[in-house]
Amino acid sequence: MSVDVSNYTDISYKEPGKFEETRYEKIHNVIVDSSNEGSLIVAREIADLIKRKQQANKNCILGLATGSSPIKVYEELVRMHKEEGLSFSNVVSFNLDEYYPMDKSNIQSYYYFMHEHLFNHVDILPENVNIPDGTISTEDLYQYCIDYEMKIKSLGGLDFQLLGIGRTGHIGFNEPGSHFNSGTRSITLDHITRADAAPSFLGIGNVPRKAITMGVGTVRSAKRIVLMGWGINKAEILKETIEGEITPQVPATYLQEHNNTTFVLDQGASSELTRIKTPWIVTSCVWTNTLKLKAVVWLSELTGKPFLKLTDKDYNNNGMSGLLTEEGSAYHLNIKMFNTLQHTITGWPGGKPNADDTNRPERANIPKKRVIIFSPHPDDDVISMGGTFERLVEQGHDVHIAYQTSGNIAVSDEEALKFAEISKSLSPDCKEADAVIETLNKKTGNDVDSQEVRKLKALIRRSESLAATRYLGLNDENVHFLDLPFYETGTIKKNNLSQDDIDMMCSIIAHIKPHQIYAAGDLADPHGTHKVCLDALFESLEKLKHNSYMDDCWVWLYRGAWHEWESYEIEMAVPMSPDQVLKKRHAIFYHQSQKDGVMFQGDDSREFWVRVEDRNRLTAKKYNDLGLADYAAIEAFKRYHF
Repeated sequence: MSVDVSNYTDISYKEPGKFEETRYEKIHNVIVDSSNEGSLIVAREIADLIKRKQQANKNCILGLATGSSPIKVYEELVRMHKEEGLSFSNVVSFNLDEYYPMDKSNIQSYYYFMHEHLFNHVDILPENVNIPDGTISTEDLYQYCIDYEMKIKSLGGLDFQLLGIGRTGHIGFNEPGSHFNSGTRSITLDHITRADAAPSFLGIGNVPRKAITMGVGTVRSAKRIVLMGWGINKAEILKETIEGEITPQVPATYLQEHNNTTFVLDQGASSELTRIKTPWIVTSCVWTNTLKLKAVVWLSELTGKPFLKLTDKDYNNNGMSGLLTEEGSAYHLNIKMFNTLQHTITGWPGGKPNADDTNRPERANIPKKRVIIFSPHPDDDVISMGGTFERLVEQGHDVHIAYQTSGNIAVSDEEALKFAEISKSLSPDCKEADAVIETLNKKTGNDVDSQEVRKLKALIRRSESLAATRYLGLNDENVHFLDLPFYETGTIKKNNLSQDDIDMMCSIIAHIKPHQIYAAGDLADPHGTHKVCLDALFESLEKLKHNSYMDDCWVWLYRGAWHEWESYEIEMAVPMSPDQVLKKRHAIFYHQSQKDGVMFQGDDSREFWVRVEDRNRLTAKKYNDLGLADYAAIEAFKRYHF
C-alpha cells in the first residue's frame, strides 16, 4: 500500500539564521511530530534522488548510516521497492562505519545490520555495496582506509549522506577531537558511545573499543546531508550542535559550515532548542495556559525565586513583558500559576472519596476504581511508580498489574545458570535443567538463547515480580504476564508490533474495563521496548475507544529510570513520605536479577533504585524551590487524552 505524502513537511534546505524564529540556529532543521513521520519524509527524499539519477542515466551515490535512527527509513525504502517499483539498480552505497575488529557474520556487525534492514530486500547490485571491513588486518588497515576514501572520490563523491548523532556529538564514529578535514580511518570509541551500544552487545565489556569510520571531511564533501535526531536523550547534544560554536569536542558542529544540511528532529529531540524551550525569548507568543506555566517555571528556576516572589521586573528583564501585558501584573500571574501547580499534588491518585475534586487531578465520583498498571518490563511498575502503586492498593482500588514483556533478555547467563543448578540439585532427573546448563556452558557471545534458557530467564523475572507485588499487598490473581510476542526474539532487536500484540492488549483492557490506566511514557528508553509497549497501548486505545466503558477511562503516563516529566508538564504529583520511599526501595530489591551489575545500565553507574530515588527527590525539590510544600519525594504523571 502506498503512503500518502501530500501533506508531508518540506525539508528542502533553507539557510539558517535568516528568519526570526531561527536566529539562534546555525543549522537548518525541521521538526516533525514523530520519528515515524520524519523517517517517511527522509525516505521520500532519498527515493526521489534515486529516480532523478535514473532518469539522467547516472549512478546515485549514497552514504548510509546504521543504528536505531535510520531503521524506519530503510523499512520505507524497502516498501517502496516492493510496492511501488523503486529500483536500486543504479545505487552505489558507502556505509559510514563498522566496529573493529568485527566479523561480517556477527549479528552486531553493521554489515549484518545493513543486509538485514535493506540490502537483502532490494535490487542493489552486491558489487555496489561498500561497508568498511572489520576483518581487515591491522597491517593493511591504513591502506584499506585510503582506498575506501579514494573509491568514494573516484565516483564523484557522495550525492546524499544520511546521518544519526551520538550523545558525544559524533557523526559516524568521529568522536570528540576529530579534525574537520579527517578522512576514513580507524578510531578509538568514546566511553559514552560504548555505553550506548552496550545493550546490543549484552554488556559494555563486549563492545569493541575501536571502529573504522568515514572522516568528518568525507561526510562534509557530500552534496546533500540529512541528519536524523529522535528522542529526548538527544535533545541536549542537538541544541549544542545547532546553536553552539564549532568545536572538535562536538564534531557534528562542523556541519554548520555545510551549505546543504538539514536536521530532521522529532518533538523530544527538539525540546532543548531555544525556539521550542523558551519561545518568548525569540518571538511573540500566543500565551496558552500550558505555555504560561512553562514560562513561569523557567523564570523561577532562572532567577532562583519561588513563584510568589517573582516581580514585574523579573518578567520584563527576561523577554516576558507580553505575558505581563496580558495578565495585568506579576502578582496575579504568580498566584494563578502557583495554584495551577498546587492542584497537581494529591495523596489520593485514585481520587479522594466524598471530597470536592474541582481542583484535584483525579475524580472522586468513582470511589473504587478498576486500575491497570502497564509495565513494559517486569520491574518498571515498582521502579517508576512503586509509591503510587502501594497507595492505590492501600486506598482500596481494584489494582491490576500487566507486565507487557517477559524481560528475559535482561537476565544474565550467570544468574540463569545459578537457578538451573539449584533446580538440578532439587531434581536430579530434571531434563530441562540439564539442557539449560549444557546450553549456557557452551554458549558463545554470538549465540541466541535457546527456548529453554529464555523460559528459565522469564520465570526468574516472573517470580521476582510476584514477590514485589505481594510485598505491596496485591493478590496474585491481579498480576498478569502478557509476554507480548514482539519481544520474544531472544535478541535485542525486536519484531514489529503484530495484530497478536494488539489483540492481547485489547483483551486485558476489555476484560478489566479500567477507570484508570497507568503506562510508561518514557520514549527515551535506551533499548526501545518502552516505546513499542506504549505504541501497543495507543493502538489498543484507538481500537477500543468507542466502547462505552472507555468513557470513564483516564490514562496516566509515568516516566522510567532515565528521565522525569518537567515541572510544567506534570498533571498529577503523588508525594511520598520517607517510610514510603524505603518501602518502594524494598519492592525494587525483590527484582534481584536486576541488581548489582544490571545489563542495560547505559552510562549511569547508579543502580535503578538509586537513580529513581534521586529522581523522585529532585522532583520534590523542584516543587519546593517553586514555593510549594517540602516533601521527601514525588512521583509524577502526565495525562494522555485519546
